[in-house]
Amino acid sequence: GGPAFEVIYLLEAGDSAVTALRERLDALGDSLVVVGGDGLWNVHVHVDDAGAAVEAGIQAGRPYRIRITHFGGAAVRKAGSGGPDRPDTAIVLPDQSGAQGPAGGPRAERAPRAVVAVVPGDGLAALCAEAGATAVATRPGEPPASGELVDAVRRAHAREVVLLPNDTELHHTAAAAAAQARAEGVRVAVIPTRSAVQGIAALAVHEPGRSFDEDVVAMTSAAGATRYAELAVAERQSWTMAGVCQAGDVLGMIDGDVAVIGSELAATAETVLDRMLASGGEMVTLVLGADLPDEVAERLERHVRDGHFAVDTVVYHGGQPTAPLIIGIE
Repeated sequence: GGPAFEVIYLLEAGDSAVTALRERLDALGDSLVVVGGDGLWNVHVHVDDAGAAVEAGIQAGRPYRIRITHFGGAAVRKAGSGGPDRPDTAIVLPDQSGAQGPAGGPRAERAPRAVVAVVPGDGLAALCAEAGATAVATRPGEPPASGELVDAVRRAHAREVVLLPNDTELHHTAAAAAAQARAEGVRVAVIPTRSAVQGIAALAVHEPGRSFDEDVVAMTSAAGATRYAELAVAERQSWTMAGVCQAGDVLGMIDGDVAVIGSELAATAETVLDRMLASGGEMVTLVLGADLPDEVAERLERHVRDGHFAVDTVVYHGGQPTAPLIIGIE
């Protein structure tokens, strides 16, 4: 009763090109969603001519991580080699009926509820998996498209799903994925987590045994009660809310804004912790990046123990390649 294909891709393009793209895709089909900004967009549309939808993206800019789904088809997967003139392509034609499993037998009954979490490192992905969540591990410079999140919701195979984007930049993408999943009959709630530590806090209070609304409220409350910070290294000289930084400076960002500029990571992290704990806190979460030595975590644990009475510290090896350290204060 509708278009035969769902087409999803990431697109690098300017605002004017996206305006023309919207008009062209709107003429081709329906369920059109184009969200993003600053040159990077998530595109989603239902069409009968999938090739024309991809061609429209190529004319607008550089589409990649293309995903084409034929509604009601059999399972087939392909991967393109990519390249300047050939975008990376994944074609997924899943069985939408729910009648048959991977081996032709009956599919497993859907779980009552599941959690899907976007995380920046393999260590955090493993942590979420241990807690029973379906993890989507991000790659540096490649935010997941809404189609990837929809696929994760499908893999969770649950009637109700709580989606944790764990990044402000992914809120629109998560909303688009939730809309698509709802169209497939899944009840989805997006909790607007802005950092992985907020997602950890939400996952810690997740309780499938209570009602969906109560669970979402509890998880949202836990995430909202968790302040977050990240340590990063400046790549170039720039103005910040804490003053001018030079290339190589260590930046302490609290709740998304640069609050501390330092020359050494551990000392800068101690300053960030002191500022955050000055307004109270019971639990400090330290998520270590891929190359951060354990000695830094041990030093920060001692700093919290010596300077802040009755505050506990927990350390996770997140393995994230970008931020050397992520801090959460509950």
